[in-house]
Amino acid sequence: MSLGDEREGSGGYGGTGQTRTRLPDTGGDVYGGARRGGRSSSRSLVTVVGVVVILIAAIAFANRGGDDTTSKTDGADKPVTSPTAATGKTPVKSGYARDQQGAQSAAANYAVALGSAEMFNKAKRDAILQAIITPSRVSQFEGTLDKAYTPEFNKNVGLNEDGSTPQGYTFVSRTTPIGTKATQASADNATVEVWCSGLLGLAGENSTNPVTSTWFTITMQLQWTGGDWKIVTHSQKDGPSPVPGDDRASSADEMAKAVEEYGGFTYAR
Repeated sequence: MSLGDEREGSGGYGGTGQTRTRLPDTGGDVYGGARRGGRSSSRSLVTVVGVVVILIAAIAFANRGGDDTTSKTDGADKPVTSPTAATGKTPVKSGYARDQQGAQSAAANYAVALGSAEMFNKAKRDAILQAIITPSRVSQFEGTLDKAYTPEFNKNVGLNEDGSTPQGYTFVSRTTPIGTKATQASADNATVEVWCSGLLGLAGENSTNPVTSTWFTITMQLQWTGGDWKIVTHSQKDGPSPVPGDDRASSADEMAKAVEEYGGFTYAR
């Protein structure tokens, strides 16, 4: 079964952009640019594409190793963070537990990695897949995603053709698990649903791809192999999506600053 066969509904990784965002009170367009009507197709591809910023060292993974989780500052006392660097103490020292709770922890962490900005860089993407996909399926996942992350796709989400971020902008691609549910679990196999929210877009003045939010649920089939839980297959559907609030959309500067200064999370139960 191919990665593309596993998708459900019309959404790709990160959903179809159904969550609405209130526009700023001054001016009609977020960041002063045109709002794109095709956000759903971009996020969709991100998930055929990407299951949707963990630095490769952090992929070792979320709750397994390393105690370098303290905050750092640069010369201007500005926090220096990795976009999805772990914060707080590491909850699990080595691997995930071989039980239902461990499977849920693995699925939540894998959702974060697969929805990260690192997936737009082939070397980092391959390292992520090597870390979380069952060995017999790695080549298949790599091939499918290599065909999806094309120069055209990168341009569609606002990046340069090589996947780099245009000068003056901050690229945002994050997935945040809201909750998990195991629908099947044994010593060797588990099926886990992960309810998530996602962010995707470019933060910057006059961005025509402003950061938008989505809601989606990922179902992962996991297998215990090599002493850890690994992904065998996954599928995705939209929602559940909450009723949008009356929050004012933040400015480009506010959004870029938040992304640069607030590290994301890894999860464990």
